[in-house]
Amino acid sequence: MIICRVTGDIVSTVKNAHFKGKKLLIVQPLDLQGEAEGNAFIAIDTVQAGAGDRVLVMREGGSARIIFEDNEIPVQAVITAIVDELRFLEKDGEK
Repeated sequence: MIICRVTGDIVSTVKNAHFKGKKLLIVQPLDLQGEAEGNAFIAIDTVQAGAGDRVLVMREGGSARIIFEDNEIPVQAVITAIVDELRFLEKDGEK
């Protein structure tokens, strides 16, 4: 799983039947400091995320298909949570 920021959405009048009723969002991977890292990609939203939200994305196709209980859905990435806060532990175990 990776942390990303939602940067936009995809609007399509024609799409794969497996995507009917599903929201497609553009997400940008973030490093631990919250800075953009790598290339943006498309993920299916399952948590009603919106532009600017920091989200947790599962980017493994097989695992993503399990969420939808559909082995035929052509999905590689799924937004599984909206991240409200990040807390980091220092090496000695304290905040």
